[in-house]
Amino acid sequence: MALKIFEIALLSYLIGALPVGWIIVKVFTGRDVREVGSGRVGGTNVMRAAGFIPGLMTAALDIGKGILAGMVAVWLMPGNTWVKFVAVTLAVVGQIFSIFLVEKRADGKWHLRGGAGGSTTLGGAIALWPGSLVILVPLVVLVYVVVGYASVTTISIAFFSLILFGCRALYGSGSWVHVLYGVLSLFIVVHALAPNIARLKAGTERVVGLRAWLLKKKSSQ
Repeated sequence: MALKIFEIALLSYLIGALPVGWIIVKVFTGRDVREVGSGRVGGTNVMRAAGFIPGLMTAALDIGKGILAGMVAVWLMPGNTWVKFVAVTLAVVGQIFSIFLVEKRADGKWHLRGGAGGSTTLGGAIALWPGSLVILVPLVVLVYVVVGYASVTTISIAFFSLILFGCRALYGSGSWVHVLYGVLSLFIVVHALAPNIARLKAGTERVVGLRAWLLKKKSSQ
Protein backbone atom coordinates (compact mmCIF):
# COMPACT_ATOMS: atom_id res chain seq x y z
CA MET A 1 0.00 0.00 0.00
CA ALA A 2 2.79 2.43 0.92
CA LEU A 3 4.50 1.74 -2.39
CA LYS A 4 1.30 2.45 -4.30
CA ILE A 5 0.82 5.75 -2.45
CA PHE A 6 4.40 6.70 -3.29
CA GLU A 7 3.78 5.85 -6.97
CA ILE A 8 0.66 8.02 -7.01
CA ALA A 9 2.50 10.88 -5.30
CA LEU A 10 5.42 10.71 -7.73
CA LEU A 11 3.19 10.45 -10.80
CA SER A 12 1.06 13.36 -9.61
CA TYR A 13 4.10 15.56 -9.03
CA LEU A 14 5.51 14.70 -12.47
CA ILE A 15 2.15 15.40 -14.12
CA GLY A 16 2.05 18.81 -12.44
CA ALA A 17 5.71 19.46 -13.29
CA LEU A 18 5.25 18.91 -17.03
CA PRO A 19 6.06 22.39 -18.42
CA VAL A 20 3.34 22.63 -21.05
CA GLY A 21 3.64 26.42 -21.23
CA TRP A 22 7.35 26.22 -22.01
CA ILE A 23 6.67 23.60 -24.70
CA ILE A 24 3.82 25.58 -26.29
CA VAL A 25 5.83 28.82 -26.50
CA LYS A 26 8.78 26.89 -27.92
CA VAL A 27 6.56 25.33 -30.60
CA PHE A 28 4.72 28.54 -31.50
CA THR A 29 7.59 31.03 -31.38
CA GLY A 30 10.88 29.23 -30.72
CA ARG A 31 11.40 31.42 -27.65
CA ASP A 32 12.03 30.42 -24.04
CA VAL A 33 9.05 31.71 -22.04
CA ARG A 34 11.29 32.00 -18.96
CA GLU A 35 12.99 34.95 -20.66
CA VAL A 36 9.69 36.82 -21.10
CA GLY A 37 7.73 38.90 -18.57
CA SER A 38 7.51 37.19 -15.19
CA GLY A 39 9.56 34.22 -16.40
CA ARG A 40 6.81 31.82 -15.37
CA VAL A 41 5.38 29.12 -17.62
CA GLY A 42 1.70 29.63 -16.80
CA GLY A 43 -1.08 30.83 -19.09
CA THR A 44 -0.70 34.56 -18.38
CA ASN A 45 2.99 34.71 -19.22
CA VAL A 46 2.55 32.39 -22.21
CA MET A 47 -0.06 34.86 -23.47
CA ARG A 48 2.53 37.62 -23.24
CA ALA A 49 5.12 35.52 -25.04
CA ALA A 50 3.04 33.86 -27.76
CA GLY A 51 -0.48 35.31 -27.85
CA PHE A 52 -4.00 34.60 -26.64
CA ILE A 53 -4.53 31.11 -28.12
CA PRO A 54 -1.26 29.62 -26.78
CA GLY A 55 -2.01 31.21 -23.41
CA LEU A 56 -5.51 29.72 -23.36
CA MET A 57 -4.14 26.32 -24.39
CA THR A 58 -1.61 26.46 -21.56
CA ALA A 59 -4.24 27.38 -18.97
CA ALA A 60 -6.51 24.56 -20.15
CA LEU A 61 -3.72 21.99 -20.06
CA ASP A 62 -2.56 23.17 -16.64
CA ILE A 63 -6.11 22.73 -15.36
CA GLY A 64 -6.07 19.28 -16.94
CA LYS A 65 -2.95 18.38 -14.94
CA GLY A 66 -4.84 18.80 -11.67
CA ILE A 67 -7.76 16.75 -12.98
CA LEU A 68 -5.45 14.03 -14.32
CA ALA A 69 -3.63 13.71 -10.99
CA GLY A 70 -6.97 13.13 -9.31
CA MET A 71 -7.89 10.53 -11.93
CA VAL A 72 -4.60 8.69 -11.36
CA ALA A 73 -5.37 8.51 -7.62
CA VAL A 74 -8.88 7.17 -8.27
CA TRP A 75 -7.55 4.66 -10.78
CA LEU A 76 -4.81 3.25 -8.54
CA MET A 77 -6.55 3.61 -5.15
CA PRO A 78 -10.29 4.13 -5.68
CA GLY A 79 -12.32 5.56 -2.82
CA ASN A 80 -9.37 6.92 -0.85
CA THR A 81 -10.03 10.63 -0.23
CA TRP A 82 -6.67 11.25 1.43
CA VAL A 83 -4.67 9.80 -1.45
CA LYS A 84 -6.65 11.89 -3.92
CA PHE A 85 -5.93 14.96 -1.78
CA VAL A 86 -2.21 14.15 -1.82
CA ALA A 87 -2.27 13.64 -5.59
CA VAL A 88 -3.90 16.95 -6.51
CA THR A 89 -1.81 18.89 -3.97
CA LEU A 90 1.42 17.48 -5.38
CA ALA A 91 0.27 18.35 -8.89
CA VAL A 92 0.07 21.99 -7.75
CA VAL A 93 3.53 21.74 -6.18
CA GLY A 94 4.88 20.26 -9.41
CA GLN A 95 3.37 23.07 -11.47
CA ILE A 96 5.15 25.68 -9.34
CA PHE A 97 8.40 23.81 -8.73
CA SER A 98 9.06 21.75 -11.85
CA ILE A 99 11.93 19.27 -11.87
CA PHE A 100 11.99 19.75 -15.64
CA LEU A 101 12.84 23.44 -15.23
CA VAL A 102 15.76 23.25 -12.83
CA GLU A 103 18.34 25.98 -13.35
CA LYS A 104 21.26 27.71 -11.68
CA ARG A 105 20.84 31.23 -10.35
CA ALA A 106 23.41 34.00 -10.59
CA ASP A 107 24.34 33.32 -6.95
CA GLY A 108 25.27 29.74 -7.87
CA LYS A 109 22.29 28.10 -6.18
CA TRP A 110 20.00 25.70 -8.04
CA HIS A 111 16.25 26.25 -8.04
CA LEU A 112 13.10 24.98 -9.74
CA ARG A 113 11.02 27.19 -12.03
CA GLY A 114 7.39 26.79 -13.05
CA GLY A 115 4.05 28.57 -13.04
CA ALA A 116 2.11 30.24 -10.23
CA GLY A 117 -0.09 27.18 -9.70
CA GLY A 118 -3.50 28.78 -10.18
CA SER A 119 -4.78 26.72 -13.10
CA THR A 120 -3.59 23.45 -11.60
CA THR A 121 -5.20 24.43 -8.29
CA LEU A 122 -8.46 24.84 -10.20
CA GLY A 123 -7.96 21.46 -11.84
CA GLY A 124 -7.34 19.88 -8.45
CA ALA A 125 -10.53 21.42 -7.07
CA ILE A 126 -12.49 20.05 -10.02
CA ALA A 127 -10.95 16.62 -9.44
CA LEU A 128 -12.08 16.69 -5.80
CA TRP A 129 -15.58 17.91 -6.68
CA PRO A 130 -16.61 18.37 -10.35
CA GLY A 131 -19.20 20.98 -9.40
CA SER A 132 -16.29 23.31 -8.62
CA LEU A 133 -16.04 24.02 -12.34
CA VAL A 134 -19.34 25.89 -12.67
CA ILE A 135 -18.85 27.83 -9.42
CA LEU A 136 -15.17 28.73 -9.48
CA VAL A 137 -14.64 29.58 -13.16
CA PRO A 138 -17.16 32.49 -13.31
CA LEU A 139 -15.80 33.92 -10.05
CA VAL A 140 -12.20 33.70 -11.24
CA VAL A 141 -13.00 35.24 -14.64
CA LEU A 142 -14.77 38.09 -12.83
CA VAL A 143 -11.71 38.74 -10.65
CA TYR A 144 -9.41 38.66 -13.70
CA VAL A 145 -11.53 41.10 -15.69
CA VAL A 146 -12.57 43.52 -12.94
CA VAL A 147 -9.74 43.48 -10.37
CA GLY A 148 -7.15 43.42 -13.12
CA TYR A 149 -4.21 41.57 -11.57
CA ALA A 150 -3.18 38.08 -12.70
CA SER A 151 -1.58 37.41 -9.30
CA VAL A 152 -4.78 38.29 -7.43
CA THR A 153 -6.71 36.08 -9.86
CA THR A 154 -4.38 33.17 -9.12
CA ILE A 155 -4.73 33.63 -5.37
CA SER A 156 -8.52 33.92 -5.74
CA ILE A 157 -8.68 30.43 -7.24
CA ALA A 158 -7.25 28.90 -4.06
CA PHE A 159 -9.23 31.28 -1.84
CA PHE A 160 -12.56 30.52 -3.52
CA SER A 161 -11.74 26.80 -3.41
CA LEU A 162 -11.22 27.07 0.34
CA ILE A 163 -14.50 28.93 0.83
CA LEU A 164 -16.43 26.53 -1.44
CA PHE A 165 -15.08 23.39 0.23
CA GLY A 166 -15.54 24.94 3.68
CA CYS A 167 -19.22 25.63 2.98
CA ARG A 168 -19.73 22.12 1.63
CA ALA A 169 -18.07 20.57 4.68
CA LEU A 170 -20.10 22.72 7.11
CA TYR A 171 -23.35 21.65 5.43
CA GLY A 172 -22.29 18.01 5.43
CA SER A 173 -22.09 17.64 1.66
CA GLY A 174 -18.30 17.63 1.37
CA SER A 175 -15.18 16.34 3.08
CA TRP A 176 -13.00 18.31 5.47
CA VAL A 177 -10.06 16.84 3.57
CA HIS A 178 -11.12 19.06 0.67
CA VAL A 179 -10.97 22.05 3.01
CA LEU A 180 -7.39 21.09 3.82
CA TYR A 181 -6.68 21.17 0.08
CA GLY A 182 -8.03 24.72 -0.03
CA VAL A 183 -5.82 25.75 2.91
CA LEU A 184 -2.65 24.16 1.53
CA SER A 185 -3.16 25.33 -2.05
CA LEU A 186 -3.75 28.88 -0.81
CA PHE A 187 -0.55 28.74 1.26
CA ILE A 188 1.47 27.31 -1.65
CA VAL A 189 0.17 29.82 -4.19
CA VAL A 190 0.67 32.81 -1.88
CA HIS A 191 4.23 31.63 -1.21
CA ALA A 192 4.90 31.31 -4.96
CA LEU A 193 3.50 34.80 -5.58
CA ALA A 194 5.43 36.56 -2.81
CA PRO A 195 7.26 38.85 -5.32
CA ASN A 196 3.93 39.78 -6.95
CA ILE A 197 2.38 40.55 -3.56
CA ALA A 198 5.33 42.86 -2.83
CA ARG A 199 4.70 44.63 -6.16
CA LEU A 200 0.99 44.91 -5.34
CA LYS A 201 1.86 46.67 -2.09
CA ALA A 202 4.27 48.95 -3.95
CA GLY A 203 1.69 49.68 -6.66
CA THR A 204 3.93 48.38 -9.44
CA GLU A 205 2.17 45.11 -10.31
CA ARG A 206 1.26 44.69 -14.00
CA VAL A 207 -2.47 45.14 -14.72
CA VAL A 208 -4.59 42.92 -16.99
CA GLY A 209 -8.18 42.56 -18.17
CA LEU A 210 -10.69 45.41 -18.11
CA ARG A 211 -8.51 47.50 -15.82
CA ALA A 212 -5.59 47.31 -18.27
CA TRP A 213 -7.88 48.29 -21.16
CA LEU A 214 -9.28 51.29 -19.24
CA LEU A 215 -5.80 52.47 -18.26
CA LYS A 216 -4.60 52.14 -21.83
CA LYS A 217 -7.61 54.07 -23.10
CA LYS A 218 -7.09 56.78 -20.51
CA SER A 219 -3.40 57.18 -21.37
CA SER A 220 -4.19 57.51 -25.08
CA GLN A 221 -6.62 60.38 -24.54
